[in-house]
Amino acid sequence: MSSIQNIKIGILGGGQLGRMLIQAGLDLNLDFSVLDPDINSPCKSIAAFDVGNLNDYETVLEFGKKCDLVTIEIESVNTEALKFLEKKGKQVYPQPHLIELIQNKRTQKQFFKDHNIPTADFVLVENQDDIRKNINFLPAVNKLAREGYDGKGVAIVKIEKDISNAFNAPGLLEKLIDFEKEISVIVARNEKGETASYPPVEMVFHPEANLVEYLFSPAQIVAEIAEQANRIALQLIERMELVGILAVEMFVTKDGQVLVNEIAPRPHNSGHQTIEANITSQYEQHLRAILNLPLGSTKTIQPSAMVNVLGQPGFSGVAIFEGLEDTLKVDGAFVHLYGKKETKPFRKMGHVTVMDEHIDSLKDKAKFIKENLKVIA
Repeated sequence: MSSIQNIKIGILGGGQLGRMLIQAGLDLNLDFSVLDPDINSPCKSIAAFDVGNLNDYETVLEFGKKCDLVTIEIESVNTEALKFLEKKGKQVYPQPHLIELIQNKRTQKQFFKDHNIPTADFVLVENQDDIRKNINFLPAVNKLAREGYDGKGVAIVKIEKDISNAFNAPGLLEKLIDFEKEISVIVARNEKGETASYPPVEMVFHPEANLVEYLFSPAQIVAEIAEQANRIALQLIERMELVGILAVEMFVTKDGQVLVNEIAPRPHNSGHQTIEANITSQYEQHLRAILNLPLGSTKTIQPSAMVNVLGQPGFSGVAIFEGLEDTLKVDGAFVHLYGKKETKPFRKMGHVTVMDEHIDSLKDKAKFIKENLKVIA
């Protein structure tokens, strides 16, 4: 362990994922530095902090030069600067060429196809005219090639008249899947090639914001589906040879198929519950992986639910957390607030993990928290 004590880890992105990564690293006496464009970002008060544009070549390059190892908590970063740092001997994990691949949903989907990773059928499109040429492919989901996240950059195109609401920019058309559940599997791989996977979790999305509203762990799926999902996720990280954490979001279809939807090469919203509910959190696991340490156990300690704490519609300004005391009274509830002073509609302000031996009471507790913990201004 002494070999990691003098390593300066640079994190590109200062949001809540970086914050929780740093919190996990404090137990290992790790030293962090953070780059983010927002001087008030969640990491500001807990690590050395630089303000700067994550997509500016010189800014990322100069930041990286001061670090021994660079990692990310957001994909929207300048990969050319990271490639240069890697060439000069800096450790950069996940690897820059893989971040670049994942940044573009077109190349991401093509990778799935080229490596026999099960995914929905798709066609590449350049604009709305291209979509019209593929009208027989509908119903479909139109996704922007770049800059889509948290439901942004996604449009449902069921019939011809919907094309006017599609993107007039490069992207793809993906067959609309009639799925039973949306699940996620988080896998990790270190430089030695050791891998580990977490049990699949089940995600329930907010109908308006298209953000994860609830998460249940483990997912309520049959063992064969869980095994299939884990096998696909491990196959994917091994074929990419990615070092770090990879979140693999999947559809379970009504006829029992598991199809990869999208991937993220970093700690992920679908792994927050691992802080309390698994032996090793996704954040500690990411650090173990990028530092080439032995990977930790991913076993579930107890069934859990995670509730995203989102800014309430109609409120913008200094955040007020209503119902916090009632939430803290819930047996087995763990509150994580992200240090964001300002709220706005559907902004991720925190999350609550709740644990219980029984699924029914677990769901009741999650529902209570969702209904009572509100972020207003």
